[in-house]
Amino acid sequence: MDKRRSDEAAVQAMQLLEGMIVCPSFSREETNVADFIEDFMRAVQLNPQRLGNNLWCLSDVMKSERPTLLLNAHLDTVKPTAGWTHDPFTPTYEDDRLYGLGSNDCGGGLVSLLQTFILLHWDESLPYNLVFLASAEEEVSGKGGIESVLPLLPKIDVAIVGEPTGMQPAIAEKGLMVLDITAHGQAGHAARNEGVNAIYEALVDIEWFRSHRFENISPLLGEVKMTVTMIQAGTQHNVVPAECRFTVDVRSNECYSNNELLDEIVKNVRSEVVARSTRLNSSGIDVQHPLVQVAMAMGKKPFGSPTLSDQALMPFPSFKMGPGDSARSHTADEYICRHEVEAAIRDYCYIISNALVG
Repeated sequence: MDKRRSDEAAVQAMQLLEGMIVCPSFSREETNVADFIEDFMRAVQLNPQRLGNNLWCLSDVMKSERPTLLLNAHLDTVKPTAGWTHDPFTPTYEDDRLYGLGSNDCGGGLVSLLQTFILLHWDESLPYNLVFLASAEEEVSGKGGIESVLPLLPKIDVAIVGEPTGMQPAIAEKGLMVLDITAHGQAGHAARNEGVNAIYEALVDIEWFRSHRFENISPLLGEVKMTVTMIQAGTQHNVVPAECRFTVDVRSNECYSNNELLDEIVKNVRSEVVARSTRLNSSGIDVQHPLVQVAMAMGKKPFGSPTLSDQALMPFPSFKMGPGDSARSHTADEYICRHEVEAAIRDYCYIISNALVG
């Protein structure tokens, strides 16, 4: 990649990111930032398509003999947490750092992948067709996000998701399933030996969730993790509760589908179990995939990620790799470094151009 073009792309990426920070883009409220990005894409002679607040664009030439690579990042953000010392909607530089809500998660990845697409989408010698997608509702795993767009795209063979990973390839990602559990008892007066206390019934199952270990352990993601996170019971101090409700957060590895985990859970607990959704499964890619192999040849180290992304909704191989640090996400004074974006554009272009297929 020509250094002058790469440097110009990095400058443009940072300018675009500054504009994104100015536009509040909470999940399901991304219209203004989607309008802004669409206007930018048209200004640089791209031809984006749009569904809701999702934007995508295809390579100038889509060759049937080439596999298709999706470049994806999300344009929505969480709401700013307490503790910001900068205005979260005013892009502020301090030396190399750009502060602003969404700068790290996932604005830095989005502008880096978009500039990579701009630099490469016309190149007929690439080993891949390229599709760029800026998706909405990622932070809430909303059905109006990437899930609504995938049926409209050409067949995708592999994806790079621009989540902040320090530009190391996260080749496996834990899935998520949230369970609402209800233990049933029988009401009675607390002063007498009557009723069946639903809290005590729940305790047996809560202990199972705390201590149970699923047999299959992933070399990258480790064990399936189950955590009881909320509990509610009782109406007043002198009434034996007839119901106890609690919530369980389940983080799956690639050894199990969420439906398989749900089946085993239902067989082992006495309480009523309802899954809010089973669609957010663990995802990943083979370490031997050419894109991963080129990244490793550059000295990058594959790892497993405990955090969820739009990968969970992708029915094809995918991995996360983007500028920034996941530890900065959803925190006060979130930032991205200029040099991280510059390096990301160079690395993306090199990896895509050199990942020979077959």
